Amino acid sequence: MSGELGQPQAGPSHAGLDFPNPDRNRAGVPGGVIRRAGSQGRRSWIQKVLEQITDSPLQWVTPSEVVPVAVLAVQRYLLEDEPRDTIPKPPLYCYDVTISDGVYQEKCYLDPSLNFLVYKNILKVGIEMKISRVSCLYNEKRLGQGILCIDNVHCGEALDAISLETPFRNSAHEEVPERPLRGGKSHYLALWNNEDPYGDIWLTNKQPEEHNFNNTKIISLSHLEMTWANRRNFPALLVRILHKSKLRYYGKPDKKMIEPYQTFLEVADSSGTVSVIMWNALCPEWYKSLRVGLVLLLQDYSVKKSYPFRMQPLPVDPQIKLISTMEICLNLRDPPTNIIIIPEKQVKPEWRLPKLNHRFITRSELDDMPENHICDVIGILVFVGRVQRSKKKENREDFWSYRWIHIADGTSEQPFIVELFSTSQPEIFENIYPMTYFVCTQLKVVRNDAQVPKLLYLTTTNESRVFITGHRGQPYTNDTKSTNQPSTSQAARRENQSQERDSNKRHQDDDPVSSQCFQTTYTSLSPTKKKRILQGPYAKLIPVPQPETSAQTKGNKPDMPSIFQRRESASTSTIGKARKTISDRWESQLWREKKFGLIDHLHYSHVYPESIPRKFIFEQRKFLTEQFNSQPAKYIPPEGRPPKLDDFKSARSLGHFEVTILGLNHEIAIDVAFLPMYCPEDLRTSQIDTLLTCMNYSCVYPQDGAGNDRLPGPRALAGDIIKAAMKLDRVHIVGILDICNLGNNKVEVYLHRIYSPTNIS
Repeated sequence: MSGELGQPQAGPSHAGLDFPNPDRNRAGVPGGVIRRAGSQGRRSWIQKVLEQITDSPLQWVTPSEVVPVAVLAVQRYLLEDEPRDTIPKPPLYCYDVTISDGVYQEKCYLDPSLNFLVYKNILKVGIEMKISRVSCLYNEKRLGQGILCIDNVHCGEALDAISLETPFRNSAHEEVPERPLRGGKSHYLALWNNEDPYGDIWLTNKQPEEHNFNNTKIISLSHLEMTWANRRNFPALLVRILHKSKLRYYGKPDKKMIEPYQTFLEVADSSGTVSVIMWNALCPEWYKSLRVGLVLLLQDYSVKKSYPFRMQPLPVDPQIKLISTMEICLNLRDPPTNIIIIPEKQVKPEWRLPKLNHRFITRSELDDMPENHICDVIGILVFVGRVQRSKKKENREDFWSYRWIHIADGTSEQPFIVELFSTSQPEIFENIYPMTYFVCTQLKVVRNDAQVPKLLYLTTTNESRVFITGHRGQPYTNDTKSTNQPSTSQAARRENQSQERDSNKRHQDDDPVSSQCFQTTYTSLSPTKKKRILQGPYAKLIPVPQPETSAQTKGNKPDMPSIFQRRESASTSTIGKARKTISDRWESQLWREKKFGLIDHLHYSHVYPESIPRKFIFEQRKFLTEQFNSQPAKYIPPEGRPPKLDDFKSARSLGHFEVTILGLNHEIAIDVAFLPMYCPEDLRTSQIDTLLTCMNYSCVYPQDGAGNDRLPGPRALAGDIIKAAMKLDRVHIVGILDICNLGNNKVEVYLHRIYSPTNIS
């Protein structure tokens, strides 16, 4: 920990403790910019700890009194290499934690050895925390300045409410824009990914302004392409934005860039379309103000040869030339670029700037679209999945943020299934919910017709943009397909009919359609992980309400399912109403013989409340939206008394199954959850009568009843699955498990698929 390292560290470059002259009154210890608690009020614990640390000969202290403090903010940033570092190290993301003792707030540095508490969503805003060891990290370049470091903590439960009225002890912590305590960066990163703009350095105040073109020399893109290599000065460009990419953060510990950002704009005039790269400090200044369709006047830019491996998006008009031999570079300096947004009313027809052409498709047309086809969609959201994260690279701390959504457009019984990655629009990505109109552009078709069932969904690209409000005035509103949309009441009826079916599916990275719609209220941030660790025979199968467990995952070679048990918890929308439980169970003879002689029995069949799909209630959209999202970086006080998840009706009628799998050597067993797809409205009723086939498809279809159009209910289907499990008694299987880390030491393990090997030596 930082207090134990015994090494001088590069101190804070920004506001921290401001230690006063030693002769100053002790009540002023950390002084020049502090506020003092009134003599009538209670003493600040933060103040007492700071006094204790200044009196200590050590760099660290154990507070004489440990009292709970509230966590108000957890903010992330990249720390540069120290001058003594000779070997570049991988990115080290640091966290500043703002605490409140009820008298003062203080921004503290979290020792990197405690970063795992943030990764696991244990240390988060809104909780009570006890700090049992602190240290002081001094700024060796400035006299009497340092920051308070948290070296050891115990994280408690969430608090009902926290006052934000307490002032900062150090008024420098209130400065705008906010700056990290350590390093040379001028800003914080988003808490869970690097693509989203976060903080007050991201401006939104750029407005169109009329320009006098009398003395402005304009050059066309095609002419610039032919002459740029022989020019020193470049005339102005008058272009329209056709595409805007998400942000790219390229900060590294060994790079001293203050704002290492990059974004691409695809712009066009009447002669062609070209890529424009916006660099570094220009991104915070301009990114949020630039949108697709705006007309720009670009002056004092630079031109360079284009990067050969970057794929440009297709032009909106196939008649426009795609210029791929050069790129336009916009920088704050060398030279300082001048960007002007031209009002649309000043745009003249003789400029012949291209119009935006969208590639809207309907859901009925999607079935015929080829792999990798680029399209736009519009419709009504009928399903919103939880925010998830996946690692960009192993052994790194960088993640992609994504979620699955369903969009209905009224042309098909099936919705668009969209894998929605962050598009650097957190204000939209974090505020989407069912029954709202939704537009998403530049989506790519992903399909595999050889797979059973067929794989077909859409995924975002680097240039995708999303819209949920402010549709009026957008270029796509005149598109004929955008005007032929179902009403929200129609979408609600369709959603009510299909939600039960859709909600029993579960999104997976490698097979998003066969498990496509397991809607969850996700309150944690750790990435979903997958391990393929199963071999063996079945021992137990049970339809299962979810038993709570906290065992540690271990690699093993499971054998056969020994118990299959189903439990269905029918959550109610009325508090206090009795909960109905349906339970069916089968246990093999082998399991009865072996279960008491196991070396280890891992229990991971519990499905937590936040992973149970819930029916959407429009009046509670704010609460549900918060549950679907990642934890925020700053505490947001609740409005009134928030409801509980169990108050919302489950959208899953078939419940889930607990499957116990026994290892080949009959020494280790593991309990996992199995969530089959139940499709009561699906007309493709199949003769699927074995659990093996059912799990290979990751879905359950009701069997055909001769001369009977009525579909079997959940209890009957559960019984059929139990019977199918009995046919796998002592059968060796290979299984795929999805291990889901929900954070806060909560882990779920789902049986994704099982296979029966045809050749066993």
